[in-house]
Amino acid sequence: MFANPLLIVALAITGAVAVWGIIDTAGLAAFAAYLVGIQFTSRAWFIMLAVSFMLITSVWLALSRYGRIKLGKDDDEPEFSTVSWLSMLFAAGMGVGLLYWGTAEPLTHYLLISEYEDARASASLALFVTNFHWGLHAWAIYALTGLVIAYFGFRLGCPSLVSAPIIKVFGTNRLTRSVGWVSDLLAIVAIAIGLGGSVAMGVFQVKEGVDALFGLQDTGLGLALGIFVVLCLSYILPLTVDLSRGMAILSNTAMAVAGGLMIYILLFGPTHFVMGGIVQAFGDYLSGVFTHGFRTFTFMDDRVGNWFQSWTLTYMVWWLAWAPFVGVFIARISKGRTIREFICGVMLVPTVFSILWFGVFGGVGFYGILELDASILDVVRDNVSGVTFFVLGQFPLPALTIAAVVVAAFLFIVTSVVSAAFVLGMFSTGGDLNPSSRVKLSWGVVLIPTSGDRNPFDGGKRVQSRRHGAQRDAGASGKCRNAMAGLFFPTGGRVLLRCGGVALLIRCPTSHGGLRRRHSAK
Repeated sequence: MFANPLLIVALAITGAVAVWGIIDTAGLAAFAAYLVGIQFTSRAWFIMLAVSFMLITSVWLALSRYGRIKLGKDDDEPEFSTVSWLSMLFAAGMGVGLLYWGTAEPLTHYLLISEYEDARASASLALFVTNFHWGLHAWAIYALTGLVIAYFGFRLGCPSLVSAPIIKVFGTNRLTRSVGWVSDLLAIVAIAIGLGGSVAMGVFQVKEGVDALFGLQDTGLGLALGIFVVLCLSYILPLTVDLSRGMAILSNTAMAVAGGLMIYILLFGPTHFVMGGIVQAFGDYLSGVFTHGFRTFTFMDDRVGNWFQSWTLTYMVWWLAWAPFVGVFIARISKGRTIREFICGVMLVPTVFSILWFGVFGGVGFYGILELDASILDVVRDNVSGVTFFVLGQFPLPALTIAAVVVAAFLFIVTSVVSAAFVLGMFSTGGDLNPSSRVKLSWGVVLIPTSGDRNPFDGGKRVQSRRHGAQRDAGASGKCRNAMAGLFFPTGGRVLLRCGGVALLIRCPTSHGGLRRRHSAK
């Protein structure tokens, strides 16, 4: 497979970035920040317009007469059950991110919004913007990308490559071959490099879970490296079997653990408070999701601009960067489904689950703040990776629930690597829907250094620095509070987090007793 010039160039670029990151971490981070800053400043309007267009297009396709078209021949049937299909696409698309941010992101946004709004209104707005980041816009990016690949691949018989639709529509000539070649190259590089950040984030959370589970402190890089080695060994077996026995089983297990954990927190927590928040979150999201997709905060000051870049734009670009990976993988597992079924399954089900997830974990966090005056915000200021474990520590059977998060996070990381290696194997073999185990394992080996380069202690800090800067800018002065409160939302003075520059990414707590002590006292 390595005789392919495209792959040689892709591996050279990926390897060069990995080596640069190892030798000169600060230099790579500064260069990346410079490029990102230019794009976010000059192209913010285009990013939001593009993702909103993809959402509108996806909805139109699902509702139109084209929704009845099958992705494949008219008599093709789905290869996977609906449950396995949904589990695999969800695990590939987000997975560990929900575990990482379940409580931390809503509370992080709340820290800033509460400086401009009433505490309870701030909680509602924080949940809205969190749901916006993880909702329909994100999954529309994946859905439209996957739909194009699946339609041209299964309906028109093209190879499952990013370049295939370009060549099919515009014909085979020097220009289309060149554009297609560059498209495939960028897709491979984006997958190989982009996966590193997700793996590092997941390893960091698993490490914090192990620390919390066994009461460890100051374990440093050693434990993280040990987890990383176990991870590398764990994805060997799934890569040697077909999707129905590898990826499907892992995804179903991870989703079952995550779903069970969510139900447990809902039932043993302040159920009435959480359910009320979820219902309101659904209403807020449905009423504001489309209009918020066109907000660029052009007329706001630098504080708001910093938040917008550090959160919303970062999320949208992240989903766009993952589209070649997740979109192609979703296309691969969706043969035999109609366009309507495909779009509804890819967009609606994960969005609903995400709103439920943030409603439960974010709702529990807000209950501690609003009803118990708990110290959970201190934990948020310390470390984003420890917030979930702090919350679980306040419920019965904390060892069991923390272990469940560790297991689910680990499984989600493995599924990400397995699905990425599978897609790269497809690219390596000209779009083969079932690349050999040798090809997939080869890519699994290639992905190790690109992930290892982003160790959680360096990579996490690089991400945090940008968001910490946005938060400091936003909180440095209270001069603009009243003016901003009226500007974000002219109607009723609502600040759609829209309000300001929230962003504390963060580090881990040294104590887990604050919420429990206050709860007992109350």
